[in-house]
Amino acid sequence: MFLDIPWPGTGRRAAMQRHDISPGGRGLGLRPGRRLAAEDLQLILLALLEEEPRHGYELIKQLSERSSGFYSPSSGMVYPALAYLEDVGHAVVTVEGTKKRYRLTDEGSACLARHRGQAERILADLAKVGARMAQVRRVFDGEDGLDTIAPGTPEDLMLARYGLKQALHQAGACEGGEALRIAAILRRATAEILGK
Repeated sequence: MFLDIPWPGTGRRAAMQRHDISPGGRGLGLRPGRRLAAEDLQLILLALLEEEPRHGYELIKQLSERSSGFYSPSSGMVYPALAYLEDVGHAVVTVEGTKKRYRLTDEGSACLARHRGQAERILADLAKVGARMAQVRRVFDGEDGLDTIAPGTPEDLMLARYGLKQALHQAGACEGGEALRIAAILRRATAEILGK
């Protein structure tokens, strides 16, 4: 196992293992619906707990913030992972009223130390993908900078940029052959602009 912890053969922990892919299996290791493999989620939870003890919802919020909203795991993913880390001695819980605060143990620190590179890669990849998705959101929201034209830009270029932006907006969520046709046009234009 990735975290050097044997999984039991039955129960929810085994189900988590059976239904998640191995670390790094597909790029970031995200499954459909933007879920990380169970082992990867456990590892980044250890990394976040190393920074400071946290409640489960704080961990969810941290992951969402660090990925610009791209990856926000459900409580149904985070709390079983935290329970597992507690079961194997990598985290301890302090009950504060109705809330639980999780803290990294020495065993959890040792496990994280063995896999620090992987944890850092996952967090860096989440941040990178989140930044890209934030950029895409800005483009679709019209905050892409195409409306901000540098002084001295020829009027013809400004009109062409505006026309392209309007055409793409009007095309909207095209499908099938039309989407392929537009993609081919954009690829040709990009190559020509870059001189390729």
